[in-house]
Amino acid sequence: MESDCRIPMACFRPRVLALHALFWGLVSLRVFGAALLSEEKTTASKTMVVPCWQVEEFVVTAECSQCNAFLSKSWSACGHTGYVERVNCTKSNKDEYKSCRSTVMEEQLFWKFEAAMLSLTVVLALVVVARQRSLDRLASEKVRRQIESI
Repeated sequence: MESDCRIPMACFRPRVLALHALFWGLVSLRVFGAALLSEEKTTASKTMVVPCWQVEEFVVTAECSQCNAFLSKSWSACGHTGYVERVNCTKSNKDEYKSCRSTVMEEQLFWKFEAAMLSLTVVLALVVVARQRSLDRLASEKVRRQIESI
């Protein structure tokens, strides 16, 4: 008599189970160990150089502006968003540059998202209409065949 079980019974032997546990234990140790090591490296590098605007009060001296091609490659602050603002830290009186999000950039991203969603809505509505017509055609064909067979 056949069983509905899709897993062969040989997989439940203690030796096989032990080998599976060992394999998956090593895989998870490798994955989580790599994640922990990379986390330790990033925290160690972050503690060395911390911008003053992260640890003390600051005042924005120059509004958010777009970086040019040279600045985006040379300043790390420009690399994140492509926009930067100049800040003055009040305690240490340092001028530094901080990455920022431009309202113009945010508005453009919003309208691109809206256009993509509208396009997707139209395409999927057309797919639904075509599918409904196809199903209606199949149903009427089935009814026609049933009536002809009487």
